[in-house]
Amino acid sequence: MDEKIIQACKKQQRDAQRKLYEYMAPKLYYLCKRYLKKEEEIEEVLADSFYTVFTKIEQLKENYAFEAWARKITVNHCLLQLKKNLNFNLYLEDVSFDNQPLADAMTDLEEKDLLKLVEYLPEGCQTIFNLFVVEGYSHKEIATQLQISEGTSKSQLNVAKNKLKELVTTYYYQKAK
Repeated sequence: MDEKIIQACKKQQRDAQRKLYEYMAPKLYYLCKRYLKKEEEIEEVLADSFYTVFTKIEQLKENYAFEAWARKITVNHCLLQLKKNLNFNLYLEDVSFDNQPLADAMTDLEEKDLLKLVEYLPEGCQTIFNLFVVEGYSHKEIATQLQISEGTSKSQLNVAKNKLKELVTTYYYQKAK
């Protein structure tokens, strides 16, 4: 992100805010989509995230860190939304999946394919997988953010990994035969 635009945003210049929004909105929208399913929730969280960005931008110490700072704000807003409707402390003994093909004759698993499979995980597992694997949060940070134990975070991540292995084996590697 251009430092001049960030500086102008710190001065509440509307044109700079529009440019920043146009640049960041697609990235932050996709980030929200990894955590939230309902379009109205995604749009609400995105709006809340930009409101926070624009009202707190003067707190940003290093302009080069803007994108990471905006992502963290957005993840935090997504987590607040999820905590309203989701109990992360549920124990997942066995989670069933619809046995529908996810891809036609695909044999090479790519990052986009794996991220698509993550969408088939239960919301709690999906959230913790995204926080730990994609965003790089520690189990301690996840536990603090979601108000759960570190053990619950680790357990949900383990369930997510096992279910992903199962999905990958079922939908990708068996098709290669």
